[in-house]
Amino acid sequence: MLVAFILVYLLVTILIGRWAAQRVKSANDFMVAGRSLPLGISTCVIFATWFGSETMLGATSEFAQHGLQGVMEDPFGASLCLLLVGLFYARKLYRSNVLTFCDYFKIRFGKKAEVISALLMVPSYFGWIAAQIVAMGIVINTVMGIPSSIAMLASGLIVMAYTYMGGMWSVSITDFIQTIMIIIGILVITYNVVDQAGGLQTVIDKAPPGTFQFFPHNDWNSWLKYMAAWFTIGLGSIPQQDVFQRLMSSKSEKVAQYSSYLGALMYLVIGSLPLLIVLCAQQLYPALSAGDTEKILPNMVLQHGNLFTQVLFFGALLSAIMSTTSGAILAPSTVLGENIIRPFFKDIPDAKFLRIIRLSVVIVSAISMLMALGSQNIYELVASSSVLSLVSLFVPLTAGLYWKRANEAGAILSIITGTVGYILSEIFEPETPSLFIGLLSSIAGMLIGTFFWKKKDTTPSASSYSSSPV
Repeated sequence: MLVAFILVYLLVTILIGRWAAQRVKSANDFMVAGRSLPLGISTCVIFATWFGSETMLGATSEFAQHGLQGVMEDPFGASLCLLLVGLFYARKLYRSNVLTFCDYFKIRFGKKAEVISALLMVPSYFGWIAAQIVAMGIVINTVMGIPSSIAMLASGLIVMAYTYMGGMWSVSITDFIQTIMIIIGILVITYNVVDQAGGLQTVIDKAPPGTFQFFPHNDWNSWLKYMAAWFTIGLGSIPQQDVFQRLMSSKSEKVAQYSSYLGALMYLVIGSLPLLIVLCAQQLYPALSAGDTEKILPNMVLQHGNLFTQVLFFGALLSAIMSTTSGAILAPSTVLGENIIRPFFKDIPDAKFLRIIRLSVVIVSAISMLMALGSQNIYELVASSSVLSLVSLFVPLTAGLYWKRANEAGAILSIITGTVGYILSEIFEPETPSLFIGLLSSIAGMLIGTFFWKKKDTTPSASSYSSSPV
C-alpha cells in the first residue's frame, strides 16, 4: 500500500507540473511566474527553498550525534538567511526588475562582473541538487527496495521533467501543495511520537547531556566554528539565485518582503520538529541509532509506524525534497541560459530563449545526478554548495546595494580574492575556518579595488541594460 502511494504521489506531481505549465506563455513566465504570486503561495515557495533533505535527514542525523551544536547551519542558519533577506534585500532586489542576480551584477558593475558571477554561481548549485537527489534515492530505496543508483536516477528525472515543463509555475504550484503536506505530516507525527515518549517534558529530561547546549564552549576556535556554521547558509545563501528567483515571482515588493518574514518563521518552527522527532525516536527505539543516523526517521516509521503514519511521513519527506530540488534545478538553469548562453546570440526570439532555458534545465539536472552517484553523503554535498557563494558573491552584492562608491574593479577583485583565499585555506587547512579567510579576502578585494584601482566608469545604467527585464 505504501509503495502504491509513493507511485501515485510521483505521478500526481508530474500531472500538477504539467497542468501548471499551461500558464507558461513566455520565457519570463517560465522563470518568474509572471511576477504574480500572492502572499500565501509566495510564502510557501520561499519556505520550500531549502526545506529538503538537509532538514529532514541531514540535520536530524547531526542532531542525533551532536545535539543543537550540530544544527546551527540548518534550520537556524537558514531561518536567519530568510529573515535577513526580508530586512535588507527583498525590496531593493525586487525593484531591480531583472531575471537573475547576475543581471543585477551587470547593471551595477558591468559585463565582466556578470559573467564571472554566473560562472561561479552555476556550479555552486550542483552539490545542493545532488544532495536532494541522494535523499530521494534513500527514501525510495528504503520504501521500495530499489537499488539506490536506480532510485536516484528515476527521482531526478521526475523532478527534471516537471521543472522542464512549467518552470517557476510548476515549482510554485507544486511547492504550495507540497508545503501543506509537509506541515500536516510533520505536525501529526510529532504529536504522536512525543505522546508515545511520555510527553515533551519527559523527552527533554531524558535527553543526553549537552543536547540543548545552544552556545559553544568559551574558547576561540569553538566560537569560530560556531559562527562559521551560522554564516554558511545564514549569509552564504543570500546571494543565491533560488532565493532571488522566488522573491521576483511575488506580485509586489511588499509581498516579497513579508513572505520572507513568514518563510523564516515557518522554517524555524517546522524545521525544529524533525529534531524533536529524532530525539523521541532515540529514546523509544535506541537500536535505531546504531545504524545510519540519516535513516533513523525513515526506519522508525517503517518499523514502528502504522500505514497512516507511514503515508504521512513519506508524503511529507518526498514533498520537502522534491520542492527543494525543483527550485534548485531552475535557479542555475536560469543563470546558465540568461547570463552565459544568451550573450552569444543577438536579438534572440523569446521562443528560442525559452528553449535555451529548458535545455539548461536538462544540463544542470544531468550534472547533478552524476554528482549524486559519485558522493552520497547529504551533509557534505550541502556544505560544499553554500560556502562558495558566501566567499565570492555576498560582499559585492551587499556593497552594490548599500555602498554607492563600490565599483566594477572592487566587485571583480572581491569575487576573485574571496574564491582564491577560500581555496588556498582549504588546501593548507589553517586553524581558522576557510569560510572566514575567504570572506575577509573578499572584503579586502572590494576595498582595494574600489579605493586604489583607477579606471574609467564603464558601468551601464539600468536604462541602458540590454537584456529583457521581467
